[in-house]
Amino acid sequence: MARILKLTLAYDGTNYVGWQRQAEGESIQGVLEAAIARFEGAPVVVHGAGRTDAGVHARGQAAGVRVAERWDAAALRRALNAVLPDDVWVAAAHEMRPEYHARYSATARRYSYLVGTDDAANSPFRRRYEWAHARPLDAGLLQGEARALPGEHSFRAFAVKGTAPDRDEHRCVVHEARWREREGGLAFEVEANRFLHHMVRFLVGTMVEVAEGRRDPGTVARLLAAEDNREVSPPAPAHALYLDRVAYPSDLYLEGA
Repeated sequence: MARILKLTLAYDGTNYVGWQRQAEGESIQGVLEAAIARFEGAPVVVHGAGRTDAGVHARGQAAGVRVAERWDAAALRRALNAVLPDDVWVAAAHEMRPEYHARYSATARRYSYLVGTDDAANSPFRRRYEWAHARPLDAGLLQGEARALPGEHSFRAFAVKGTAPDRDEHRCVVHEARWREREGGLAFEVEANRFLHHMVRFLVGTMVEVAEGRRDPGTVARLLAAEDNREVSPPAPAHALYLDRVAYPSDLYLEGA
């Protein structure tokens, strides 16, 4: 017999090549699989809800794993946190129904992106986790661009070409997208049913160029109708992006979420 467990992970992605195992470099998936294999005595496969890029952080990445029945959720969480590196932490663990899959069962994912606009954003305590941005930004223009995002759209213009199959229409349903002021800067928050490769970073990079006056207002709305990504702005840096939460249907949990 086995248990299906969902692990909620927080990690600092600075020193990793991203979530997914790579031929070279250390990944979050690889570190987690190695830790669980120590307890299971055999190789394991851990599935993630999203493939965060190199340098991207997480406050609420979700991962699914099948383990021996002796490992209940609380016990595995304690064991993992005793051996994982200091920059990876299991924030919660839940037992799930057999049909649960970390990626395919997810109904929504939420990201945030931090832009630092004050001088202190350049400090060593913030510049590792925010985009320290020296040029003035018009918060009203940022909010105006974000208002074009909610709803179902093709995000072909805001994705790395070739990372989705040709038959994929690159359509995503955005539930919420907004900029908010925070101490020392701004934060972009977005939730959708799915995200494409570099999508949030392309969106932020484009909106910031509008807010700097380097692109015309309405650029995001115009690009949502584009058939390719030739006109998108360069992606915002990876180190200021966070995967905050992954949502699942409540009936997949065998215990309270």
